Amino acid sequence: MTTVSPDDPGVSASTSPAVQTKTSVRRVAVASGIGTTIEFYDFFIYGTAAALVFPKIFFPALGSTAGTVASFATFAVAFIARPVGAVLFGHFGDRIGRKKTLISTLLLMGVSTFAIGLLPGAETIGVAAPIILVLLRFGQGFAVGGEWAGATLLTAEYAPAGKRGFYAMFPQLGPSAAFIFSSATFLATGLLLGDTNETFLNYGWRIPFLLSAVLVLIGLYMRLAIEETPVFRANKLAEEQAPANAAPTKLPIFDAWRIQKREIITAAGALASLFAFFYMGTAYLTSYGTKTLGFERPFVLITGIGAAVIFGIAIAVSATYSDRVGRRRVIMGACIIAIPWSIALFPILDTGSPAAFVIGMCVTLAIFGVAYGPTGALLPELFQTRFRYTGAGLGYNLAGVLGGAIPPMLAAPLTAAFGSISIGVMLALLSVLSLVCTKRLIETKDVDMT
Repeated sequence: MTTVSPDDPGVSASTSPAVQTKTSVRRVAVASGIGTTIEFYDFFIYGTAAALVFPKIFFPALGSTAGTVASFATFAVAFIARPVGAVLFGHFGDRIGRKKTLISTLLLMGVSTFAIGLLPGAETIGVAAPIILVLLRFGQGFAVGGEWAGATLLTAEYAPAGKRGFYAMFPQLGPSAAFIFSSATFLATGLLLGDTNETFLNYGWRIPFLLSAVLVLIGLYMRLAIEETPVFRANKLAEEQAPANAAPTKLPIFDAWRIQKREIITAAGALASLFAFFYMGTAYLTSYGTKTLGFERPFVLITGIGAAVIFGIAIAVSATYSDRVGRRRVIMGACIIAIPWSIALFPILDTGSPAAFVIGMCVTLAIFGVAYGPTGALLPELFQTRFRYTGAGLGYNLAGVLGGAIPPMLAAPLTAAFGSISIGVMLALLSVLSLVCTKRLIETKDVDMT
């Protein structure tokens, strides 16, 4: 095994010489950031398409409202798949390594997304179209379920003590960059094709999905260029040298749930409002802006791009700041701000002002960004190395079910029955839950991850 100087950014002071590596933490940070950008680009273009075209393409017989509900139900399918993906990919990530597992998640996401771009609509193949769409969406969610934990583990396990928040920021920036790229791709497609409904519905919406193949190849190249983390390799070496009766179980999920069930459940509750704010601020508000408020699609997409920039800045600032004051304090601050903003959001939007829509989307994503920044370091720091991939991924993706799957699916029927203020009440309740759960978590910024 090639060794390097302990001053190399990729080697922590506690790393055994037997498992040191040439890969620097900067290279890992860049590779992880690019990888999560590609994964979430694929994931988000589905959300944009679900808001703009899927009700007409795959659910034309249901009408506008029911078609939108059905479309967002398929969007929610991915969040059901994510915990399953977290368990399966977490198993392999904890047993055979972070790098190999992340290559698998990237390929699965790429195949699923490309296939959606080729899928005929309901008018061509009937009921088979939405069924296949659900299966492919499940594949997307399955891949993302294994992606996030592995990407953040790569950076957190390479990062030097005291800077894990900063370096774990890079995979956290992936959703921000991906939302920019997905919105920009749909915007450019509409402008180049004249942005007519007929052209966009016929084939224009497929272009962003098909372009994902190029991005997957770039991400694959980046991930093949890095090495496994020293922390994981040291842990595997210790396992190999341990007595037979001290060997770990073959299924990390059992140990993770038995030993750190409290951390998994509490982390899921702590991040629930985070997911709700993000997917309401991206997928649902894209639909609300075009269908309910009557704004033109280019305006809504440009607003999304601007909000995603602010979202990225909030991630960078909060992640770096969490190295100084702690992860819990930053996330709790975001939850406290989120409670009154949840109630105020839809009354502000319903004024019908373009400026109000811009403010609503930007503030919503900024609050999410403040909470999301420290999360890339917090969850890996909570769990033991031998089941860290599984534990972090399961906590994160259970939060996705609670905060990412349910609110967008309930939003349309809640609005129809009780008005848009009911969505704000739902978001506020989730924010209270997250505040309570975050308070119950231990502070992790000074933990030893070796």
